[in-house]
Amino acid sequence: MSPQKGAPPKAASETQLIARAQQGDEEAFSALFEAHKRRVYSLCLRMTGNTAEAEDLAQEAFLQLFRKISTFRGESAFSTWLHRLSVNVVLMHLRKKGLQQVSLDEMDTSQEEPVKRDYRDDDRRLLGSVDRISLTRAIAELPPGYRAVFILHDVEGYEHNEIAEIMKCSVGNSKSQLHKARMKLREWLRDNQQSVATAAPVGVDPTRQEQER
Repeated sequence: MSPQKGAPPKAASETQLIARAQQGDEEAFSALFEAHKRRVYSLCLRMTGNTAEAEDLAQEAFLQLFRKISTFRGESAFSTWLHRLSVNVVLMHLRKKGLQQVSLDEMDTSQEEPVKRDYRDDDRRLLGSVDRISLTRAIAELPPGYRAVFILHDVEGYEHNEIAEIMKCSVGNSKSQLHKARMKLREWLRDNQQSVATAAPVGVDPTRQEQER
């Protein structure tokens, strides 16, 4: 069956919405909000581990989008641009709360080699034995600085040079923070394998989680 005549492709439709939103069209902005709100909220939740903070920060991210959408020039995908804007909103919030309690300026000279994405065999078995809820809870237990780098690198897929730019630190510090985050995550999962089986996840709304599956 041929596509409906005159129906624009999805990418073109979003491009049109962006252009209209940049001209102050509230309906177009609302459509962009509906299209991207779930991913922005999920990012905020993963980085803060707190549903109330995630709601507030997601709203703040879209307020920033409303103010700055005129500066979007299409040099990257709109979703990528919005993602970076949202990350910056969360990091600013974490800094105000005391992100530097895990210093990003402290170089770990013991971690000279690049940190590999692969886990050791015992880590693979460990992570394979815990469900998504347990892993989410473990990530929420990380200190804010460690959690931010872990989420950006291992969950969101940023490279260390990108993380260094976003978080205003060196590439070496980003690698060091990721290494420490993974170590803490492994320790927490090993120590809590039994208790997490029946406990509710920290900072996760079960209703939202079910809706996102």
